[in-house]
Amino acid sequence: MTHIINDDCVNCGACAPECPTNAISEGPDKYIIDADKCIDCGACADVCPVGAPRPEGDQK
Repeated sequence: MTHIINDDCVNCGACAPECPTNAISEGPDKYIIDADKCIDCGACADVCPVGAPRPEGDQK
C-alpha cells in the first residue's frame, strides 16, 4: 500500500523534501505522490501540518 495526499493539502511543500524516494511533487492544486515510487514509510505524514498524507486505504 502507498500513501496518498488528500484534499486537506495546503501546498506548503513540507512533505516533498522528507520523501526518501522523491515520490512527492507539486500538482496543479495539491502535492501528489507517485505510487510507483512510494515505499509507505510515512515520513511525509510525520511532517505535514494538516495531516493530508495518509495511507491509501485510510479515508479519514
